[in-house]
Order: sequence, then structure tokens, then C-alpha cells
Amino acid sequence: MTRSYSTGGTLIKDPWDVVAGVVLLGFSLLLLFYLVPNYIGEPPILQNPMMSPRWLPRIVGWLILVFAVMLIVQGFLPSNDDEESGRRFERGPWLRFALMALALIVYVGLFEVLGAILSGILATSILFIAHPVRIWWVYSLAVVFPVGVSLLFTEVMNVPLPLMPF
Repeated sequence: MTRSYSTGGTLIKDPWDVVAGVVLLGFSLLLLFYLVPNYIGEPPILQNPMMSPRWLPRIVGWLILVFAVMLIVQGFLPSNDDEESGRRFERGPWLRFALMALALIVYVGLFEVLGAILSGILATSILFIAHPVRIWWVYSLAVVFPVGVSLLFTEVMNVPLPLMPF
């Protein structure tokens, strides 16, 4: 009696990509079709659909859905064993983790006191210090990003934020 075995390998290349994709897909569907319509109110008269409080959560939900599908598809693609996958995880130093946690605490804790721009600059600077950036001009992004994001929210999306403490 002979048995035939499939030599084609497994159907799923990376099961963790598929699991993460399915979890994110479920979360995005929950966000798009249950949480946003049922828990985010929308005024009856809107001048512009982009002024709706549902606009940004919907965009985020659709982005999560697209990336979840891409992650699931990536998990099923055939692997090329000749190349190194580049998915080795190396644990960083504990100081890096501590500085990243400090950046979050600084941003959240000082947001109301210092405003969005100054707390964002301080938190971004701490993140750049946590990940040793060796190029000097990159530190200018610690100012550009918080200013740009704050202006985007206040001027384009009309979200009231405390910009500066004065």
C-alpha cells in the first residue's frame, strides 16, 4: 500500500500574518458597520460631508480594512526560501522602550498644559532620541510634524485644539 504526500508545501505561508489580518479585518468591519453608524452622531444638516464627525473614523476603518486584506493575502503568497525574509525580531534596549513610554506620557500629560504644538515637539524629540537619529536635519521634523498635524486638525478639519499655552 502506497501513500501519496503533497510536496507542494503548506497552503498558508505565514499563519501569523493571516491571524493578524483576520483580527484586523474583524475590527475594521466592527468599526465601519457598527461603531461608527451607531455611536457617532451626525447633524441632520451638513454643508459638506467632510465636516461630518463620521468622516475620519470611516477613512481609518477603510484603511484598516484594506491593510487587513493585504496582510491576509501576504500570508497566503508562496514564500521564496532563497531570500532572507527580513522578519527577524531583535529586542531593543530597555532604555529605548522607556523613552518611548516617556514620550507618550509627556504628550498625553502635557497636551492641555503646553498645547498640541509644544507637547508634540517635546514628544517627537524624545522619540528621535530613543531611536538614535544620526542625521541632523531630521531633528527639524520634530518641529515640522507637530506644527503640520496641529494646523491640519485646526484649520482644515476644524477640530478645536489647544495650540499654545498662551
